[in-house]
Amino acid sequence: MNSVSTVVGANIAPNLPLWLLAVLGAAGLLVLIPAFLGRTPGRWWRLLLLALLLGWLSGPKLVRQQWRARPDIALLVVDHSGSETILGRTAQIDAARAQVSREAAAIPGLELRTITVPETGSQGTQLFAAINTALGDIPPDQLAGVVALSDGEIADIPEKPGFAAPFHLLLPARGEETDRRLRLIDAPRYGVVGSTVTLRYEVEDLGPAPSDGTATVTAMRDGETLSTSTVQAGQIQTLTLPVKQEGPSVIVLKASGLDGEASPINNQQIVTINGVRDRLRVLLISGQPDPGERAWRRLLKSDPAVDLVHFTILRPPDKDDLTPLDELALIAFPERELFEQKIANFDLIILDRFQNQGILPSAYLGNIARYVRQGGALLLEAGPEFAGAGSIAHSDLGSILPAQPLGSMNGSDGSLNLPAGFGPPPVSGAGITTTPFRPALTDMGLRHPVTADLPGVDGAHTPHWGQWYRSIDATDVHGQVLMDGAAGKPLLILDHVGQGRVGLLLSDQIWLWARDHNGGGPQAELLRRVAHWLMKEPALDENRLSAGFDGDRLHIDERQLQANAPPTVTITNPNGQVIKQPMMVAGPGHAVLDVPAPGPGLWTVTDGIRTAYAASDMADPPEWADLRATATKAGGVIDATHGSAHFLGAGGAPQLRLVEAGDVPGGPDWIGLRRNHAHVTTGIALTPLLPGWAALPLLILVLLIAWRREGR
Repeated sequence: MNSVSTVVGANIAPNLPLWLLAVLGAAGLLVLIPAFLGRTPGRWWRLLLLALLLGWLSGPKLVRQQWRARPDIALLVVDHSGSETILGRTAQIDAARAQVSREAAAIPGLELRTITVPETGSQGTQLFAAINTALGDIPPDQLAGVVALSDGEIADIPEKPGFAAPFHLLLPARGEETDRRLRLIDAPRYGVVGSTVTLRYEVEDLGPAPSDGTATVTAMRDGETLSTSTVQAGQIQTLTLPVKQEGPSVIVLKASGLDGEASPINNQQIVTINGVRDRLRVLLISGQPDPGERAWRRLLKSDPAVDLVHFTILRPPDKDDLTPLDELALIAFPERELFEQKIANFDLIILDRFQNQGILPSAYLGNIARYVRQGGALLLEAGPEFAGAGSIAHSDLGSILPAQPLGSMNGSDGSLNLPAGFGPPPVSGAGITTTPFRPALTDMGLRHPVTADLPGVDGAHTPHWGQWYRSIDATDVHGQVLMDGAAGKPLLILDHVGQGRVGLLLSDQIWLWARDHNGGGPQAELLRRVAHWLMKEPALDENRLSAGFDGDRLHIDERQLQANAPPTVTITNPNGQVIKQPMMVAGPGHAVLDVPAPGPGLWTVTDGIRTAYAASDMADPPEWADLRATATKAGGVIDATHGSAHFLGAGGAPQLRLVEAGDVPGGPDWIGLRRNHAHVTTGIALTPLLPGWAALPLLILVLLIAWRREGR
């Protein structure tokens, strides 16, 4: 509004201080009292003279003021947070925004400013923070009101608003709504494999319409239904679940719907529980002292999660001096305790250059084989003893090994020609290769997660790793050959046996990598991966499908040993919509896929054989905790500012009106914005009403008239 108005008024600009004028006036009246008591002629002229004198000294002026009116400013706040996307609320808000904008443009002297409240992460709807920021550019004497298009689920409602203009809330609903939500109170993220975890949750019914107070809650793990129970709303419930496997498991708790509720989105909660091993119990039996024993011990002792039990057989394999075993041992070898009573307590058994010297009865070796078939893990590092007459391949353990030695050494120690400082001169034996070689990956090794991306591989069959100098020739090879050595002979073999797993390393030279010989190699990482694969770590499974989230994108990863084309996966989103997409090749036996996944909830991915589950958290959990459209939460601000609340679904947006301050804030179909009459002064002109050139003759004239009157 650019119109200019003129206002005329009067003012005084005293030539003397007011207190002095008051003294002069009082003194003049005292002098006039005798004249009035004696009815002296001319007394009224004397009084007029005094009044004129005081009036002239007070400096009366005519004021002509020009000012320009300033517009009244209304603030329109549009809530675009996550909860506005349900039940067609966005469409109602957009329609109301357009209507309010049209009506504001048609009202003279009203300016409408619009701001948007965005999604704010995990803080809920920060509507009043956005309002306070916008008010920084609006003078308080021009603010006509605040109109908010929101469902009323506001996280930062103040006790006292920072403005005095009316606050009007327009809600995209037909009236106060109800909602049911399932709230997780306590949900552990980790659980020890073999133990249990306890979840605490509560079903809450919100809103003015009460229900019967009961809900049916279903618990699922990785798509499998675990339990279904009827619970009382408003009471904390507990659910105890066993942790059966290592790695992540997706737990879904879902409550039955409430009649007439705003949305069932918050009727479920999803939590991912990672199964971890409490302590990895490893039994290491070294057949004889050798450099590899130290490498094994250093590797296992460096991991604080490993409880290591280590025994070394001190009698050399080529000596038999008839010394009793109980006199050779530093402590008694607890063979019965280890291999009969407590063998099932170990997560992994490692036999390092171990041979059958009669130390372990065949029954105990049979116990190890049984332990593996029932789900245990065995890793065998083979040296020359594996090709000798006392090879454990000739014992009950031979039935679970993925390879057999090619020949018998008849007692030869299988020494080899190493660089200076690394060993004695060579002694060859049947079934042993002493040709220097660099360990290489097989085609399967390039695909298997244990070896596929080891440091230095980069897709090459023969990485630039340090040389080894001895390997054991094998026959009857079965299982997964991941690495080979001299002349392409098998070097590292993994195999599934019953419910357990076995690993066989056909060389005792891996310790050379730990010494950085010839540049070394990934000794620690390779042994760590082999050990964890044997203990069934899901991330190292050779055929697996996994899914997870990176921001708002679903990442799908598949490993497969067979050289098949990348599969087409079927993705089911939380709303039940099914999408089919082919995966992309990421490497040998490795396929990946990234797809946008903005919706929160449980996503299911399957390739027709395997199924993976991924849980997407809500981007703003407080925003989805209560999905009602309600005016009750902002009621304090509405009352404090003399505003109002209207539901858009009951007839659309109300009309806008500019009303005088103190009038009613609105009616059933209209809302009132305060008219402020704000203006800015552009000019002031002062004109003396009794200038000196006119006052002096007038005073002289009145004085002469009074003198003449008294003279008569």
